[in-house]
Amino acid sequence: MKRTGWALMTAMTLLAFSSCTKDPMRNLTAEESRIYITNRDNNANFNGYKTYSIPDSVYIIDNNNMVGGQASAADLDALAAVRSAMESRGYVRVNRNQSPDLGINVSRLYNTSTNLVDLGNYWGGYGGYYDPFYWGYGGYGYGYPPAYAFVESTEAMLSVDLLDLKNAATNNRINVVWNGLIRGSGIFTSTALTTGVQALFEQSPYLRTNQ
Repeated sequence: MKRTGWALMTAMTLLAFSSCTKDPMRNLTAEESRIYITNRDNNANFNGYKTYSIPDSVYIIDNNNMVGGQASAADLDALAAVRSAMESRGYVRVNRNQSPDLGINVSRLYNTSTNLVDLGNYWGGYGGYYDPFYWGYGGYGYGYPPAYAFVESTEAMLSVDLLDLKNAATNNRINVVWNGLIRGSGIFTSTALTTGVQALFEQSPYLRTNQ
């Protein structure tokens, strides 16, 4: 699948700098940190699909391993938002045993990684808050001893995949013809997921069928 895509920030705060901070990213709210990315198969004819099927739960994938499914209140709202968006574009939901044209997977993705962090760089930025003129050394910078630490972090995302079931037998495989990805802080709430799914579909006006 040829992938094209773009990221839409919810606000232009990346261009705004505060006079008292070194890193504007630290001042982002959870909503401002969210990014919505969509990819499509340029060869797919979305007008040619009529029906879709979607499971009743959200898949949980941890470091590329399927660990189960979930149907929390927030997950159910995410699924409802996907159904609403699909039906607003003219697609009709059917059961999976009714030969749907499209299958939809909604997944929570967790990726845990361990990185070596240079604490000296962090402390140097922190020390920069304090004016060296106070100590009588104007124009001097702060020097910190070298220090490193391994830091484990987990990134969480929501993925929505549209699968081409209509042509699976012909292609001898199930192609992903569209993917939407929500990244950022605090995304797994009902409000954030509903708003995020709507943003993904707004970025994809070509997702529409002829009726």
